[in-house]
Amino acid sequence: MDRIVKTLTIAGSDSSGGAGIQADLKTFQEYGTYGFSALTTIVTMDPDNGWHHHVYPVSPELVAEQLKTVFAGGPVDALKTGMLGSAEIVRVAEQAIKKNGQGNVVIDPVMVCKGEDEVLNPESADAIRDLLVPLATVVTPNLFEAGVLSGKGRLSNLDDMKEAAALIKELGAQAVVIKGGKALGGDKAIDLYYDGTDYAVLETDKLEPAHNHGAGCTFAAAITAGLANGMSAKDAVVKAKDFVTAAISSGFSFNAYVGPVFHGGYRLNR
Repeated sequence: MDRIVKTLTIAGSDSSGGAGIQADLKTFQEYGTYGFSALTTIVTMDPDNGWHHHVYPVSPELVAEQLKTVFAGGPVDALKTGMLGSAEIVRVAEQAIKKNGQGNVVIDPVMVCKGEDEVLNPESADAIRDLLVPLATVVTPNLFEAGVLSGKGRLSNLDDMKEAAALIKELGAQAVVIKGGKALGGDKAIDLYYDGTDYAVLETDKLEPAHNHGAGCTFAAAITAGLANGMSAKDAVVKAKDFVTAAISSGFSFNAYVGPVFHGGYRLNR
């Protein structure tokens, strides 16, 4: 190996291992990169209360100290953001990206936990839209998040996704990929890529059972690692789609509430 390729995740912790920094670091490793992390939140899920999520943000000052540690070696080859927890932490991430001249930035605009349907923090959502999306090489909202970022609300079909992608591109992102996944009707899991010129519809067969806890984090982390390894944004997204599909296919049932993806699925199924 001529050079160690470095990747960074600025995200929350998922102690069940499927999502968050755990998913990101596993994915970075599968892509042959060296992963750094800055922890922003700790998320717990309560099996005695229907798997309800509790989110505990880290202080913005501590996030800034972690990022100072990481960037002491200069910019990384690519980074991603995930759950950030507060508008103050969003601003810390924005400042670190700008101060260090960081390129290859993937913004996963996490606004809800899987199984939840309310924005965790509306101020954070606004800050992500205004401060981080304009810095994004690729921004990776799901249908709910794309509806919030674009102002279109509920997205229910491919035409809605195209309109939302164009509106999000206007916010300043270089490319947008909206994760339709299994949420749209039909027998295909559909994601939409848009770079301001062309739309690319990425389809795979829906998987049953779909062990997809952490799929969004894993998808964004795979795009990040692809960019770090020198891939174009579109090629990184296409490979990430294959990577996360294999991870879902290889997933398992953790308990009665959740089935995480298995991050080694792409490697093991080849």
